[in-house]
Amino acid sequence: MKKVTLYYNPRCAKCREALCILEDKGIKPEIKEYLKEPPTEKELKTLLSKLGLKPMDIIRTKEPLFAEKFKGKKHSDAEWIKIMCKNPILIERPIAIEGDKAIVGRPPEKIISILK
Repeated sequence: MKKVTLYYNPRCAKCREALCILEDKGIKPEIKEYLKEPPTEKELKTLLSKLGLKPMDIIRTKEPLFAEKFKGKKHSDAEWIKIMCKNPILIERPIAIEGDKAIVGRPPEKIISILK
């Protein structure tokens, strides 16, 4: 059985939907409630590498905190990583990780592609 980790927020409907998709495929993912236990900078860099994305690609720009504190400001990738670690609510979700691959589940059905 594949070992899948799911960056998860139980209050997020898309996360709950992604979890159901995985469970329907017989996969019980390791749940990472990243708001309770934010990733370290190293973990976030590794995640971005697996996603093949830049920090701005997984920032929730519609999040009120982003609009209040960060909209229109220029930051380096390293600075955005620090910002996301300190403010994990800004990290897009759900994110599924399997081995050296990861995918943002927007829409949640995209997570199925990581299982192939």
